[in-house]
Amino acid sequence: MSPDILIHDATVLTVNEHNQLYRNGTVVIDSGMIRDVRPSESDDADATAETVIDGSDSLVMPGLINAHAHLELTALIGAFSEMGVGELVTEMTALCEQLGRGQYEYLVKAGCELAALNFIRSGITTTNAMDALPSHGAEAFGEAGLRGFFGPWISDLFWDLPEDEQFERARSFIEQYHDSYDGRVQATVCPHDDWSCSRDVWERTAELAAEYPDLPVHTHLLELDASNTMARANDADDSLALLDEVGLLDERLVAAHFRVADEEDIERMAAHGASVAHCPSVFCYWEPDGETEWTPVPALREAETTVGLGLDDHYWHDSSDLLSEARQARLAANLSFGTNQFHSMELVRMLTIEGARALGVGDELGSIEPGKRADLVILDLSDPKFAPQTNIPALVANTATADDVASTIVDGEVLMHDNEVRSMNPDPVCERATAAIERFSDEIGWEIDISGSHPPSHLRTARDLPKRGPAHLVARLGLQHLRDRF
Repeated sequence: MSPDILIHDATVLTVNEHNQLYRNGTVVIDSGMIRDVRPSESDDADATAETVIDGSDSLVMPGLINAHAHLELTALIGAFSEMGVGELVTEMTALCEQLGRGQYEYLVKAGCELAALNFIRSGITTTNAMDALPSHGAEAFGEAGLRGFFGPWISDLFWDLPEDEQFERARSFIEQYHDSYDGRVQATVCPHDDWSCSRDVWERTAELAAEYPDLPVHTHLLELDASNTMARANDADDSLALLDEVGLLDERLVAAHFRVADEEDIERMAAHGASVAHCPSVFCYWEPDGETEWTPVPALREAETTVGLGLDDHYWHDSSDLLSEARQARLAANLSFGTNQFHSMELVRMLTIEGARALGVGDELGSIEPGKRADLVILDLSDPKFAPQTNIPALVANTATADDVASTIVDGEVLMHDNEVRSMNPDPVCERATAAIERFSDEIGWEIDISGSHPPSHLRTARDLPKRGPAHLVARLGLQHLRDRF
């Protein structure tokens, strides 16, 4: 019986247990699964298959796993580029409050479509996203043929939405979207972070997670100095102790950033099998000062903690290029901890199999092996920058960018081939994003044009900010600082 897809005479980077690499390899795909990976044979070019792809001057590798992301404001790319950290946080907090109240859904829908399009073009086949309105991301990615994990964030100190309403939204989202779009869309449980959630929210989150024991728990952890302070305000020794006490420190936990972790934190994460999503560009771009602590990825890996790579808010740093995050991770770690922190193959694994393992799907995704789902990308190596095509892992980690992705395949479906997106029509997606920005600009008074971005007046932003939640957050942190001092 003829397979659906046969790719022949390609360089194949399997990312299997032995990091097997074929100079002239063939990948056979049938019914959404990888049937075979082997050296190419002389008659492969004439094989009978629904789609035969000549892989000459191409690299076939697993699809990229975006281990931590936010999608809904993608259409605002370029709008935050020149802001300081304080202004950025203020504008984002005001926007998120309004999103939670159902405002600007047209902007969210257009942004999620745009993200799906750009992720296909960038070779990102799986995304783990946390948003205020995740249904738009689930639908956009599902209809585009992509794979994704989605969930609504939960917090009682970041915004003013009633706690009961947030948990009902989370439960409704899980019931409606989990395992939808032929299983490509999965739900997650998303307590927002360890600095804006009370102990009550963590306990209720643990109860929700217990109702759905197969779902990942996705959060921001040890991102800020305030993280452990809030944990103490929540009657725990520190953030990891709090999660352990409520029953969420385990192999289901996907913790974004983990930036201010110490040696004990690293040991506890490893002991409990929890995973970290490292997002280097967003902190390289927005790091408040040169003394800010950096995610201890080398130490995490030495402790055998799973570490994937993510784009986080890609519209903050104006890039959907997950391949470039590998180089950024290397350079930032070298700057913080000394040179030669990573072998190139380690970074390739962080882009692929480790992201899959963090999400609990390492037995299905993340490597090119018989029996796994057929999620893979093809990079065009014909550009002179890749010559003479030696040390392929280094070329992926140091040289390749999103522009080198020629084809993207998910579940055995060709979403893009030879740089032509097949599962979406790019022009209408871009037109809807443009229209959404124009409408948003008119409604809120945020000037966004080819010269840059000019946010609305401080009065308008202040009006849209949440009041009760952040006030309680500041009060709790302030009181705990006094307790710590005296």
